[in-house]
Amino acid sequence: MNHLFIDNLTVIDFAYLDHHRGLVGESWIADIVLGGELDEQGMVFDFGNVKRTIKRVIDERVDHRLVVPAGANCLARSDSPGHLTWTLADGSQIRHEGPEQSVVFLDHTEVVPSAVARLLEQELKAVLPANVTDVEVTLREELIEGAYYHYVHGLKKHLGNCQRIAHGHRSPIRIDINGRRDAELEKHWARQWQDIYIGTREDLSQSWTDGDGTEYVSFHYDAEQGEFRLTLPRQRVWFLETDTTVELIAAYLADQIKASHPGDEVRVRAFEGVGKGAIAVR
Repeated sequence: MNHLFIDNLTVIDFAYLDHHRGLVGESWIADIVLGGELDEQGMVFDFGNVKRTIKRVIDERVDHRLVVPAGANCLARSDSPGHLTWTLADGSQIRHEGPEQSVVFLDHTEVVPSAVARLLEQELKAVLPANVTDVEVTLREELIEGAYYHYVHGLKKHLGNCQRIAHGHRSPIRIDINGRRDAELEKHWARQWQDIYIGTREDLSQSWTDGDGTEYVSFHYDAEQGEFRLTLPRQRVWFLETDTTVELIAAYLADQIKASHPGDEVRVRAFEGVGKGAIAVR
């Protein structure tokens, strides 16, 4: 059998639900291996069609969605495909309401790279030509030297899939004070924003405390793809007074750090997943 490989084909930025960690932002790099017979061009698959076919399937199926393990006992599904309730290990809950395309249900008890890869392999086999008889998808994290955090957000003004209220990223952070990297500040913010939902305060629609003393907040907005609502424990949320684009996140971090370093130059390089982000200097 002949094999064709495509490394670093795309990055999947998404969110998923975990029994202990809650709502988790993630970024996985996708590598692909295709096996099969050579076609009339002497190819397993034309590189020119990789992005038009393979990358499109991967992006449409998982990228910028909330991935939910359908086999988990802590999941309660609604009759509406994008509506669900997730119970965490501490007894608190996360509720998501959105259009069907904002969620993908995984036939597994937890979200792990191998389970998501199997889903994508099945989808790809259905659209690839008959000479391609084997598809292998590998999903992996970026190797990061230094601090990073997992965050989830939604951008209601975005015309693309970023408008989905629960999509996220695994992101490094670089902070320089007077031109020198400050690893302790990076670690501090990575701890602050570990598995965090970064929400815009104007999207807050409701807050309350339940009978067990857990404080909840609910975000709600209407966007081009439909109506979105997300409810989660207050302790898992960080509020911004602005939208939560990476440009505004970098500016927020720079402002916060500048307040404690008024006489210094502060430079923040905030990432949105792998290999992209924003820079703010104060």
